[in-house]
Amino acid sequence: MTTSTLRPVLPEPGPAGDLSFSTTVERSLVHRAAVCEVFLTDHAQLADGRFALAAQLPRTHAYFSDHLAAAPSYDPLLLLEMCRQASILVTHHYFGVGRDQKFVFGTGEFAVADRPGLLIGAAPAQAHVTVEAVGEKRRGDDLVGLTFDMRVSFGDQVVFTETMAIQWMPGGAWDRVRSRGREALGVEGRPLPALPRSLQPASVGRGHAQNVVLGDLRHTATGVDAEVLVDRGHAALFDHELDHVPGMLIFEALRQTAFVAVHERVGYSPARLTLDRAQVAFTRFGEFELPTRASAEVVAPRDGGGGEVRLRITQDGVPIAEAEASVGVACSFAAFGAVAA
Repeated sequence: MTTSTLRPVLPEPGPAGDLSFSTTVERSLVHRAAVCEVFLTDHAQLADGRFALAAQLPRTHAYFSDHLAAAPSYDPLLLLEMCRQASILVTHHYFGVGRDQKFVFGTGEFAVADRPGLLIGAAPAQAHVTVEAVGEKRRGDDLVGLTFDMRVSFGDQVVFTETMAIQWMPGGAWDRVRSRGREALGVEGRPLPALPRSLQPASVGRGHAQNVVLGDLRHTATGVDAEVLVDRGHAALFDHELDHVPGMLIFEALRQTAFVAVHERVGYSPARLTLDRAQVAFTRFGEFELPTRASAEVVAPRDGGGGEVRLRITQDGVPIAEAEASVGVACSFAAFGAVAA
């Protein structure tokens, strides 16, 4: 990866203050099948390699709103999904990358900058996202990847930051890469593994069983280990057809495993926990035919609740994603005053 001044190929700079929240952007620009899963509403170029986007966040969502914390807050993974959509839109619209290209996410790191600022108010949040291209990857003269720094603001307050590296390739190249990888693993033609019984929703901080992605919990010498439920019928995690385990499911599995591990080590209920920061590296495609497991170890517990957690997602014992995360205690009405929900 090299850093450089990047020169988008399409529109001239425009004013960020004119961004609209009246309707969502075209869903193909953010790789979504369902219009209700599109959160971005407008965008503008500020300068070479720097962009502003607008988004409206839903106050209720079957997946992102299903948490047991006392004070309803916007899910950090909702903001992560919004940033994912922003990276794809910018890549397509401003860097001229065709919509037929296949995308790969390599690394990502996010942090909640203002946890009380994520409390849900009386109207849907209008978010502003500043996106800056800070690195590029080239194959010869061809641009094949970008690294973005992003800042999400509600009003004048920055509430979330994200850095992610993405790459893309033509469909034919994708098919060849996937075919070689699957052949090396010998998974073609294998039956899909049976899904185990899921954990109780409250044990991972969820209210509904449909949003639990862990089962078959085991205790290890250093922490916990559980099977990841790869349920391709989940409407939010599998919004469209995929040929691999999606990154959002991996993030959710990491979060739920971290909550279980912190509960076991510190004693705080998962209903009181929140994911404040995560740094994730995706190291291999996750295949549907292979059982997927998540493990977590609390490496630095905190007396006030939460702690630093080391996590891993594996298939046949080989990592497909590795992460470090910080788990904190969720906001409460008592701590920050009553907020209209």
